[in-house]
Amino acid sequence: MTQRAELATVIDRLAVDEVITAYAVAVDDGDWTAYRRLFTADGRADYRSAGGIEGDATAIAAWLAENLALFTMRQHLIVNRRIHFGLLDHDTGDTARVQADYLNPMRFATGSTPTAPDLVCGGRYDFALLRTAEGWRLHEVAVDEKWRSLPARVTATP
Repeated sequence: MTQRAELATVIDRLAVDEVITAYAVAVDDGDWTAYRRLFTADGRADYRSAGGIEGDATAIAAWLAENLALFTMRQHLIVNRRIHFGLLDHDTGDTARVQADYLNPMRFATGSTPTAPDLVCGGRYDFALLRTAEGWRLHEVAVDEKWRSLPARVTATP
């Protein structure tokens, strides 16, 4: 691989990583306009393994807005990102796949303790991205929730 191709790969990796980070921030901040802008016009997401729905980005954004309003705090951590371009790892084509693990603590809007999240879940994302005239965009997002925990309530002692 030439230096030029290696540099293009690094630039693409950074751009794809930025889309994944923007996805997490949009969900945590409840910025559903930004969320929809991250997708291609025909982009879809599948949250069924986490008790959600599957659909286009607009339908998913509406569903997330309604359901995540239950939580005053969301902190979406997306880690262990494995990025692959095209058919080969070093092919800087117009497609990318990212598999990444997530950890997501959340606090309910009512009845929450100030010291612990009310719900913590984790699993793996499978992102499919396309290069567009506007840059890299999400084409498909699939959530594979692997576990969910409702931590024990922490009670203050007088």
